[in-house]
Formats: sequence, structure tokens, C-alpha cells
Amino acid sequence: MKKHLTKMAVVLVIALLAYLFWVYNLGQYLTLEYLKLQQQAFEAYYADHPVLTPAIYVMIYIVVTALSLPGAVIMTLAGGALFGLLLGTVLISFASTIGATLAFLVSRFLLRDFVQKKFGDKLKAINQGIEKEGSLYLFTLRLVPIFPFFVINLVMGLTPIRTIRYYLVSQIGMLAGTIVYVNAGTQLGKLESLKGILSPELIFSFALLGIFPLIAKKIVETVKARKVLAGYKKPKKFDYNLVVIGAGSAGLVTAYIAATVRAKVALIEKHKMGGDCLNTGCVPSKALIRSAKMLSYARRAGEFGFQSGRFDFRFPDLMERVQKIIRKIEPHDSVERYTKLGVDVMQGEAKIVSPYEVAVNGRILTTRSMVIATGARPFVPPIKGIDKIDYLTSDNVWDLRVRPERMVVLGGGPIGCELAQVFSRVGCKVTQVEMMPRIMGREDPEIADAVRQKFESEGIRVLTGHRAKEIVVREGQKVLICEHEGQEVPISFDAILVAVGRIANTKGFGLEELGVEIAKNGTIRTDELLRTNFPNIFCAGDVAGPYQFTHTAAHQAWYASVNSLFGRFKTFKADYRVIPWATFTDPEVARVGLNETEAVEKKIAYEVTTYGIDDLDRAITDSEDHGVVKVLTEPGKDRILGVTIMGAHAGDIIAEYVLAMKQGIGLNKILGTIHIYPTLAEANKYAAGNWKKAHAPEKLLAWVQKYHEWMRG
Repeated sequence: MKKHLTKMAVVLVIALLAYLFWVYNLGQYLTLEYLKLQQQAFEAYYADHPVLTPAIYVMIYIVVTALSLPGAVIMTLAGGALFGLLLGTVLISFASTIGATLAFLVSRFLLRDFVQKKFGDKLKAINQGIEKEGSLYLFTLRLVPIFPFFVINLVMGLTPIRTIRYYLVSQIGMLAGTIVYVNAGTQLGKLESLKGILSPELIFSFALLGIFPLIAKKIVETVKARKVLAGYKKPKKFDYNLVVIGAGSAGLVTAYIAATVRAKVALIEKHKMGGDCLNTGCVPSKALIRSAKMLSYARRAGEFGFQSGRFDFRFPDLMERVQKIIRKIEPHDSVERYTKLGVDVMQGEAKIVSPYEVAVNGRILTTRSMVIATGARPFVPPIKGIDKIDYLTSDNVWDLRVRPERMVVLGGGPIGCELAQVFSRVGCKVTQVEMMPRIMGREDPEIADAVRQKFESEGIRVLTGHRAKEIVVREGQKVLICEHEGQEVPISFDAILVAVGRIANTKGFGLEELGVEIAKNGTIRTDELLRTNFPNIFCAGDVAGPYQFTHTAAHQAWYASVNSLFGRFKTFKADYRVIPWATFTDPEVARVGLNETEAVEKKIAYEVTTYGIDDLDRAITDSEDHGVVKVLTEPGKDRILGVTIMGAHAGDIIAEYVLAMKQGIGLNKILGTIHIYPTLAEANKYAAGNWKKAHAPEKLLAWVQKYHEWMRG
């Protein structure tokens, strides 16, 4: 009860002081104009009272800072003008730190218990971080003022950081900035006329104000780097400028860029060049999708004017074609090609020994920087009994040479949907099992429903809301037991394909021993420069996230390579503003930016414009007149927020919208662009036309109609 009364008293005192400050307009005395106006009077008073003046100044500064009142910057400039650089710095350094600590203590006394009690579970990670690295966090905030100092005072009071540590770190962290501002104040004090504005001393002082945050940021980065690299011996000379671990899309592009700029680079791959995309992902899946598409055309022969259509095929031949396609593309990603480019390609298992050393094939390579591009692998959920059978994933399904009669595809995401349809088309009886309420859960409901209807029309059994519980073998038959609305649903199968997602490859090559931080989702934690917690170790591709696409891996590779090689001069933040992707089902589903589902979740205002591809001439001539172009725009504007296209060749058609979003082009510009007739790309123009119709100036058109009536007489 006593503590409660004390809190109330503190709140009342603060409220009273703030009330007096605003009612009596005391802020007028904390302006640059007032400072210049009273400069001579202050100097005269200081000459008459050399001890009392600094004391009064310090007390006022402490009160202003403790109450988080506006005017601390002006007071700092005034201190420089009145007391000079040395004394001004000493007075302001102690006054500002004491005031900041008082504000910190008030925030802690009034709010910390309530905030920690109510949000303690959410603040657990922050509290642990403060206890572990609180001094460094605070020092960074003081040296590089990302947030206003009064905000830092109030927020840090809610954390477990000790008061004495807060005071000492604040005193040290604010000292450099204090000196810069006090120095500027000394020059303001010398300003006698407008001509003084152009004095070299004043220009230099304000130049310091501008470049200080940049210098401070560099200092902080250097301090952090030295701290994390402490204990590791830095070689006097390096074998390589860059070592890249992993020769998938991200690793190949990283090595290519490094070699192009004449860096000495080593590329290490323990398995196959080209990574998942070439060997087990994009290339083989699209090759088999194409074969399956031909079979679907044969079944639709009547739509194209044929009496019948039939392809005789052998399943092993289809799977061998997949391998033939892989072999045809392999030279693009081969050891020979990259060796000719100047890359030292090494095939073997890499082991990171230190931030500067990588072991491979009995050798220790020293490198100034490294890029981890180890990709991801299929995630296999811990379903009871799954370890008792030979299951398929996107890694080993390409080894099939005997077609399963009955196949279960576990997963309703892009990989699961593509492979469910393709194996159904080549003759398997497919059951697709998805735990969530719908397949393609990232897409809008009507898009996902349309794909599901297509699947079911082709004979795929789609079971949503079914959770896989167990795999058992009954009388020689393999059975998946699912749970649906409290009931068990048995599904017999000959082969089960697990396609429920992918997990980053972060284990087994030294990350754990080195202490490279891993995010909650299993990827390597990186900053906006794609740098890990070690300043010379970067990351790109699936192992980095947040997107696991081949094209984003290549996109990230540019940032990782350039930042690792030239970061001491210039760095670039990875740009994820416009990320497109496609699911290559039939119909294809392509997207860039927001869809309705995400816009609603994020509470972003939008308008929807659609165009039905069933109305498009080229789609009709191709007997592919189905699907939709769906565009989200800012209300009342033609700025594109996101696009979803469902239909034949959607992954190709959407490229125009990707470019438009990247370059800030609106629907009006797309409408004004000539599109070849007849093409599927015209759908983009017609969608823009529908937006224009919906935003036609009706009042103006009414007057135009009257004008035409008048002209007819």
C-alpha cells in the first residue's frame, strides 16, 4: 500500500511539473532564438557568478532530461556557447547522464513490475538478451541514436539492466555525441552576424553533427566484430578472399560474382554440383510435369478436334527422360565451367574450423570471408511407424522406375501439389493428405479451391483437415492412419511421398562449435546484409531464408558476395520488396506481393480488380480459357500492391507485374502499353482496363455526354 501511494505521489509531481512547463510556456526559453537573444546577458551573469551559474545550469539540465522535456539539444548548444568546449562537455556529460538515470529509475519504479508481469513471457528473450549483452545494446543506442534518448531512458527502465551499469554505459556512450554538440555550441556562441554562418569553424561543427552517426556506427560495428572474433587467430595472409560452402543456386552465383570481380574464391560441394534445383528440385520436377502435360493433352484430344488421342509410354522411360534433362543442363553448373571462370572447385565435406579457416579433404583453407550456401532438405515429420517403411521425398522420388499403383502424397503445399498432380497424370491412384483446411494455404481461398476442383476432376482424392498419425502394415498392406474430426481414416498405399516442407542444412559442418546463431525456424540468423553474428561469415539461399526459392537464392547471392568482398567500403541491404513465385500445377498459380488473405491479416487497405481469362482470345484458341488475373491496388490509386494469376503459363504472364512493382509502374502505364495480339499477356492489359473502368470519372463523363448531345444539335 505504501509503495502504491509513493507511485501516486511520483506521478502527481511529474504531472504537476509537466503542467507548469506547458501552461507557463517554459519551452520558449529552450529555443535557439531565445539563446541568441539572451547570449550577452548569460555571459554577463556568468562573469559575475562563475560558480553559481554552472550549478544552476546543471540543475535545470537534469530536470529537463529527467522529465523528458523538449529542449535538451538547445541546452547542450547553450552550454557550449556559455562555458566553452572543455567545461561545457564536463557539465553536460554528468548532467545528461544523471537526468537520464533519473528518468530510467522513474520508469522502472512506476512501470517495470506491471509490464514484466503482464508481458513477461513475451519479454523473456529481450530480458535474456539484456542480461547477456545489455551493455553493448545500450552503448550502441547511445553512440548511434536510432531512437530519441528519452525513449531509451524510459524503455531501458523496464528491463533488468542494473542501474550502475546503465549510468556508466550512458556516460561513456553519450560522451562522443556530447562533445560534437558542445563544439557546435561554441561556434554558435561566436556567431555575431549572418556572415558568421559561413565561417569554416561553424561549417565544420555542423559537418561533425552530420557525419558523427556514421562514424559512431562504424565504431560500434568494429567493437562488435572484435568482440565476436576475439580468441580466434587471424592469419597474416589468406589463401582466399572468399570460400563458398555449397554449390547450389546461391553458392554458384556467389562464386561466379566473386570470380568475375577477380577475387580468389573456393567453392566446396560435398555431393552434386547444382544442388537441389538441378538434381532433385526445379529441373526434374518441371521435366516430369512437361511429360505429364503431354498425357493430359492426349486425354483432352476431343477439345482440339481429334477423334481420339493416346500415348503409349513406359513409366521408366519418363523417369529416364528426367535424368536426360538433368544431364543436358549439368554443364551450366559443372566443375569444368566454374574452373574455367577462375573458381577453385573442391568436392568434399567442408568443416568450419574458425571464422578464418575451413577444412576440406585434409586441407585447411584460410579465407578473409566465407558464404554459407548449404541449402535445405525435405522435412520428415515424426509420424509413428514412418521409420519402418521406405518413404519417398523430393530427394529420392526421381529414383523410381516402377510406378506405384497407389500413392499417398503427404502435404498440400507447392511441392505436394505439383507432385500429386504429376503422378496422378502418369497413372498412379493418388490420395493427397493435408492437415490444414485447404491445400495451397498461402493462396486466397477461391484460388486454392479452383486448383482442388481441377485435381478432383482428374481423379485425385484430396483430403484436407486430415492429420497423419501413424503408418502401419496390415496383412502385407501399408496403411496411413489419419485423424479427421475425431475419427480415424485409414488409407492404403504402395508408396508414400512426404512433401510437408523443407528444413535448412545447418548441422555437421562446424556451425554449432563455432557458435553461429540459428533462428527459431531453423535457418541461420542473418542481418539485413546477410551477415551472421560473425562479421565475415555470410549466408545465402534456403539455409538463410526467409524465402526458399531458387530465384531468391540467386538474388541473395549478389548481396552476400558483394558485402563479403567490399563491405569495408560499401554495403547493400538485401531487397525483398518484390518477390514473385509460382506453383507449377495445371492451372499454374503465380503470385507477387500481397494477396487478399495477407492484406486482411496485415490490415492493409486495398481494392481488388479481376479479369477472367475465360474471356481472352488467345486462351480460347488454345482451349485454356480458364483462370483469373487478380490485382490488388491502393484504394483510389493504380499503385499495385500484389497480383495473383491462375491459368495456363501464369508463371510467365506475371513477369510484367513483377517489373511494374519493382519499378513503381502503375496500372495506367500497363494499360497504355501495346501488347501483341493474340497473346496470353494481353490478360494483364485487360485487367488494367477493368481497373480503369471502375475508376472512370462519371461526373466528367456526364458533362462530356451533354457536350456530344449539344454537338448533334
